Amino acid sequence: MQSPPNGVPVTELPPMQWLKSRRSNPSGNCVELAELPGGSGIAVRNSRHPDGPALIYTVDEIEAFVLGARDGDFDHLIPPSRGRD
Repeated sequence: MQSPPNGVPVTELPPMQWLKSRRSNPSGNCVELAELPGGSGIAVRNSRHPDGPALIYTVDEIEAFVLGARDGDFDHLIPPSRGRD
């Protein structure tokens, strides 16, 4: 199965289970991810605009991002006042 194009409206995607981080806050400042059918990619959307556009990434791209985040590669993007733990 070919992945849909980046920026596809979520309403044009098949039904999927969207997940967000347990660190998300109640004001909706988070992104949600869902696996595309057949493992053909990962869709990412803004939780405040659930029917808006979704960015589509390969599993390898998401793996690189998650592992980089786990390694602290993006820590400099979070202001020190946010109390990282």
